[in-house]
Amino acid sequence: MATCLVVANSLFRPPKPILPHKHHPLQPISSHSLPKSPLNSTFLKPHFSHSDSCRFRLIAPASLGETDASSDEPLPLVGEDSAAFDLGTQNIVSWVYFTIILGVVLFVLDVIWIDNSTGFGKAFIDAVSTLSDSHEIVMLALILIFATVHSGLASFRDMGEKILGKRAYRVLFAGVSLPLAVSTVVYFINHRYNGVQLWQLQNGPGVHQLVWLSNFISFFFLYPSTFNLLEVAAVDQPKVHLWETGIMRITRHP
Repeated sequence: MATCLVVANSLFRPPKPILPHKHHPLQPISSHSLPKSPLNSTFLKPHFSHSDSCRFRLIAPASLGETDASSDEPLPLVGEDSAAFDLGTQNIVSWVYFTIILGVVLFVLDVIWIDNSTGFGKAFIDAVSTLSDSHEIVMLALILIFATVHSGLASFRDMGEKILGKRAYRVLFAGVSLPLAVSTVVYFINHRYNGVQLWQLQNGPGVHQLVWLSNFISFFFLYPSTFNLLEVAAVDQPKVHLWETGIMRITRHP
């Protein structure tokens, strides 16, 4: 009976009055004012009201619109401009050296490789032609030889430049790759379609000049280092470039 009275008394006890919340003035934070006990996790949670969420929804479309408008602006270059050529910074002496070097290279290439009486180009083609009587197989072998040598020397560029120097390795790279490229291209021209000539236009007026002009335009616009010929010829110290702009020969010369 006594137990029932105690329970009933606790059930019908009047509720405690709600005390008003005390506002503490803001105080500057210092090492002495920091609490000794860890802070309550609920104190660190940000408080968002309904007005804040509405304000966020109103600002978000404007921010997206500003992003879309700013995306039309050109991004800064990461690589280099392949068509950058400043005539005012060119040195006439360097281009004179380039002309002399180009003439010497073409003369030596003709004597030791292209000319059948003095060069080794014909002997190289004859040696590869012994692999098969099929022109297609010989053509494939020539392409594989050129690709292996050309890409192989390019892969050893860093190590080769440390041993021989940048200019010397560039001369070695061009001196080996250029004759193989000439032999591959000439063999393809001489044996395309197994010798069947599809048209007779070489004697037409202006055809020869048109072919040379089209090849020059192709080289001028589609070769990334057209405006960097001084480095190609090792007149200037060769450097590694990352072309980003301009018309680049991606499919033919990556």
